[in-house]
Amino acid sequence: MPDFVPLVPKMLLGIAADHGGYELKEYLAGRMREAGHEVIDFGDRKPTEDDDYPDFIVPLARAISSGGVNRGVGICGSGVGASVAANKVVGVRACLIHENFSAHQGVEDDDLNMLCLGGLVVGHALAWELVQTFLAAKFSGAERHCRRLAKVTALEKKR
Repeated sequence: MPDFVPLVPKMLLGIAADHGGYELKEYLAGRMREAGHEVIDFGDRKPTEDDDYPDFIVPLARAISSGGVNRGVGICGSGVGASVAANKVVGVRACLIHENFSAHQGVEDDDLNMLCLGGLVVGHALAWELVQTFLAAKFSGAERHCRRLAKVTALEKKR
């Protein structure tokens, strides 16, 4: 299968995973660097069965929220925990995605800034294709999408 390589401006990216996503994290971080991106690895650096995804996903989410990185990829075994933890950080819009349409539509319509993947669910080739699709997508800025995001932001402010 040939590599899918959309035109993507170079970005500062973050990546994080627990033991369930460690192998996929290492693969994707390498591919992102090969593509010319600067990548900050938020861990895990040496996986153990008792590591906890919030310990790695939350620092990545905080870096996204503060603008320390442009976008991020969070990985755990299923991707569900990574998504749940990341979305607790104000300003982060993370979603578990395992297919191409949502990888770009989430950015275009919902200004998704963190892609979550299941390291035990998605293979390397598909994961790399999803990351490239996510990175190539741009928020549309359409009025209806801005209106909806304003409602999400209002919810965050009530917390």
